[in-house]
Order: sequence, then C-alpha cells, then structure tokens
Amino acid sequence: MVASVEQVWDWLDAVPDPEIPVISLVDLGIIRDVAWQDDTLEVTVTPTYSGCPATSIINLDIETALRGHGVEKIALKRQLSPAWTTDWLSDKGRKRLEEYGIAPPQPAGGPDKCPHCGGQNVEKLSQFGSTPCKAQWRCTDCLEPFDYFKCI
Repeated sequence: MVASVEQVWDWLDAVPDPEIPVISLVDLGIIRDVAWQDDTLEVTVTPTYSGCPATSIINLDIETALRGHGVEKIALKRQLSPAWTTDWLSDKGRKRLEEYGIAPPQPAGGPDKCPHCGGQNVEKLSQFGSTPCKAQWRCTDCLEPFDYFKCI
C-alpha cells in the first residue's frame, strides 16, 4: 500500500529541525512539495540558505523518517528558487519558537518583545547568534539574552 501525500506530510511534520528541535521541517517551511512519481516518493526541499550546514543532516533525517514508515524509494530534490524566506514559517512554528525562547522573525527586522518575559525593551547584542540564521539580543527588563530568528 502506498501512503497518501497527506500522510507523508504528517510524517514530515514530525521531523524536527536539527538546529531548533522544537520546530518541524514542515513548520520551518523548507519542505516545498511531496509527490509520488510512479513508485518513488519525491520530496522537494528548499534550504534556509544555500550554505546551511544542516542541509545534509536534514536530508538524512527526512530519509530516515520516511524509511521508518516503509517508504523504500525516495528522491530528494533540492530547490533553490524561489529562495527560502522566513515568511514560509507557519504560525504554529512561530509560536513554538517563542515558547522555546527564540524570538520569531518580524518584518521590521528585530524582535518586538522578549520571548522570556514579554517585555518590549530589547536590544541587539550581536548580528551573529548561535547559528547563522539567528542574532543575539537581550531584554533590558529581565536582563535575559535570547536568540532572534533573523528575517530573511
């Protein structure tokens, strides 16, 4: 029996991002398409940026998850255009980032509040955070540092 495309999307929604494990690859918005081509499952993936160091791990995690559900023939397609954007993050993913202590991306280019205390007095410490896609910020209310997922 061949799994439905909807079922495959559900399976992929359970695969965590290796750098931010509270958000799934689906919520991150990098899984662009899932389709059966004869007996081969094609999964189209757009990395967050072309040099993302987690890309090979992400591909391995996708294959491992799908093989764990009995999918034997898998073709991973890398799609660079259109380029990934933080606009592709799901609402659920944005909420999970904030609950985890990472401020989700904002159109204005900086966090609007602290993910720890909700305070609105925040300052950028560094354009560079724990990973290339994050910047380091601090709340001047609770004095806690936090990552901000850069708007791309």
